[in-house]
Amino acid sequence: MNYVATLIVKTQSPERLEKGVALARQLIEKAGAEFGGMDWLSPGQAVDLFFSGASLAVIKPLLGAAMQQLQIDSFAQTQAGRKARMLIADMDSTMIEIECIDELAAAMGVKDQIAPITEAAMHGQIDFGEALKARVRLITGLEVEQVERIRDRRLSYSPGAKTLVATMKRAGANTLLVSGGFTFFSDFVARELGFDEARANRLEIKKGRLTGRLRPPIFTAQSKRQALIEVRNALKIPSDQTLAVGDGANDIPMLEEAGISIAYHAKEKTVAVADARIDFAGLEAILFFQGYRRSEFVTDEAKPESYRP
Repeated sequence: MNYVATLIVKTQSPERLEKGVALARQLIEKAGAEFGGMDWLSPGQAVDLFFSGASLAVIKPLLGAAMQQLQIDSFAQTQAGRKARMLIADMDSTMIEIECIDELAAAMGVKDQIAPITEAAMHGQIDFGEALKARVRLITGLEVEQVERIRDRRLSYSPGAKTLVATMKRAGANTLLVSGGFTFFSDFVARELGFDEARANRLEIKKGRLTGRLRPPIFTAQSKRQALIEVRNALKIPSDQTLAVGDGANDIPMLEEAGISIAYHAKEKTVAVADARIDFAGLEAILFFQGYRRSEFVTDEAKPESYRP
């Protein structure tokens, strides 16, 4: 069989997933493909359906629309080479559940001014670099101690974040965290989750307070794409074995560059360029999409020593 379609539900729901399997098989066969059986990656939660003899361009939109109605995440792809050798992931609202700049703004009492700029930038309605500078100016004077308290009290990880990174690393993949946010957060998150490397913007600090400026160069959407290319080339990883995940418009260049691109609980503009979308499940869905079984997941949360800030 040339192709595989993976179906995933957020939590174990055998009845809903079986309904999805029946509908997916019907759509696959209606499209003129030969159904080649299935394999449960996690009983009642994730399953692979194998097929051949039809165009992915035809089956993917049909399958995606049908599974959305059932609140099932799905991804139809070529079966060969599913496991990526490089993971590049956005931070805010992807690996973590918050937007760090919005939390800093709340501490300054200017969240109402900053949040709309963040939202417009994530939808690609305004230039990300200019939007970032404008938001950073609004948090001028914030004490570093306040930033530390926000990081310690407000930061929370997306479901499956640690398992995703740990499992791919054990399989030999390189892991890179990228963010249009700040190294103050990304270095911490990278250490906690076990990423090999993190790249982000650097806040300028003087006398224990934020100056309202960034230390150049500014890390932009194009910087994320360039980071993917640099690491991929340095490690001699084929393009089709790189996997990128993000949620906002500033993730689009790296998603377009990656061999496999996944939009995670993302804006529609981002979804439009991605190979797959995750709207219901957590980040563990990325492992299922690659063909990992739940029995292969690494859930040990010990911090690896490989991170280099």
